[in-house]
Amino acid sequence: MAADVGKDLVEVAPTERPPVCRIMDYGKWKYQQKQKAKQQHSHEVHLKEIRIRPKTDPHDRGIKVKRARTFLLHNDKVQFTMLFRGRERFHKDVGRRAFDDIVESLADISKIERPTKMEGRRMTMVLTPGKAKPAPSPPRVQAAGPARVATSPPATPAVAPTTPAAVAPAAPPATPTPAAAPATPAAPAAPEKPATPETPSKVETN
Repeated sequence: MAADVGKDLVEVAPTERPPVCRIMDYGKWKYQQKQKAKQQHSHEVHLKEIRIRPKTDPHDRGIKVKRARTFLLHNDKVQFTMLFRGRERFHKDVGRRAFDDIVESLADISKIERPTKMEGRRMTMVLTPGKAKPAPSPPRVQAAGPARVATSPPATPAVAPTTPAAVAPAAPPATPTPAAAPATPAAPAAPEKPATPETPSKVETN
């Protein structure tokens, strides 16, 4: 049956009764199992140690911090170890300040897994990859201050409101008066009759 479909007959549970077999592509199944194992064990977390001294120069310390950043970016843990010698053991505050500066420099890619701890002559601290969570801010407590005395605002001098001057209402527009009717022209005087010349009277002569 498996040969008819071009696959393999694989016994997947030989301890069962009856044994359990499965028809599959055995070569493809082996390849998938290798890929899964490779993904699960692609990277093993290692603990890298970086040693510094209380008298380490700031420039040299910065180089070591850069190296620690490289380790953290590869998902490795980093342990910082500071060794105290002789009278340096009485100045542990110097080491704590140095570790605080290192934590602040790597805060963007790491968080503290094991805080600063003194073990004999050694001070150690472990950082692990991951962004540190911001610390919750403490609640604000309002301090009781001196009682406030209510003060009235300075009196503003009263200013009498100015009444706008009364404005006489505008006179209505004059009604145009109709013009007087033109005088009727007088009748023309009758022409005088020309005087009739007198007819000389005839004088009788004897």
